[in-house]
Amino acid sequence: MLTPERVSLKGSFGLGKESLTHRQEGKILVVDDEASVRRALHSTLFSLGFDIGEASSGEEAIAICRIVRYDGVLLDINMPGKGGIETCRELGRLVPGMAILMLSVNDDQERKIEALEAGADDYVTKPFHVGELTARIRAALRRSRASAAPTEEVITVGEIEIHPARRLVQKSGHAVHLTPKEFDLLYYLIAHAGLPITHARLLHVVWGAEYANQVEYLRTFVRQLRRKLEDDAGQPKYLLTDTHVGYRFVDPAHAPSPDKSPAAPESNGAKQTATAAGFRRKHGSDNSAQPPVTGSRPAEPG
Repeated sequence: MLTPERVSLKGSFGLGKESLTHRQEGKILVVDDEASVRRALHSTLFSLGFDIGEASSGEEAIAICRIVRYDGVLLDINMPGKGGIETCRELGRLVPGMAILMLSVNDDQERKIEALEAGADDYVTKPFHVGELTARIRAALRRSRASAAPTEEVITVGEIEIHPARRLVQKSGHAVHLTPKEFDLLYYLIAHAGLPITHARLLHVVWGAEYANQVEYLRTFVRQLRRKLEDDAGQPKYLLTDTHVGYRFVDPAHAPSPDKSPAAPESNGAKQTATAAGFRRKHGSDNSAQPPVTGSRPAEPG
């Protein structure tokens, strides 16, 4: 539970002129068992152009989302009854693609990883500035909307097959369950199969420019993808680490032998459609165009 004191929203709570004429930001459900916290978030976000709904528990949030379509959810992680983590998982299954942002006064790294693995798109720690929260909400909604209208084409690399329009992944003909963020990361990697993608580029595309230093996000999701896609997550053959660079997704049949130096790929080894090529052109597959990692280099993701 978040107390009003711990929310510490810094910003105007009034309804400005813009809020009276624009209601285009998106439809957000605020889920918290504390009424004063819900009111504070409701007033602030409404004044910034969001359409806001409220739920006082995880159970109520799930019931509401069965009948009302929301673009995103602000979900308190600590609530009596059905907690935020369990609610996040159920909402992810109920409304695939809906942006979910977890709110917590706890900055514990393990708790944060647990929330991300449950399907959360972001994890915001209190207290925060209203500008930061709004930016994170908008970024999550942009990513959700961008992935909501993918192509009907299929991309295949080795035994892995991805159906963007259906947000379906199969390995050897068997469906593989991925969270929304795991799917987004895999989609970008597999659409650029054979090419090394920097940490910074992956963070920018999947999470947004403001996440350039959140390497732990990337590290967590790469581990999860390997567990779900690889025969042996400790010896991956699809999702490979490029030391001091980032990651690349390869077809094992076209991968270089261990005793040979990797050559620059002439083909990505994927049976891709014109849509996949368009995806690369849109987001940029030329490694020289990728934003450099600034500051000290983070620990190499495993």
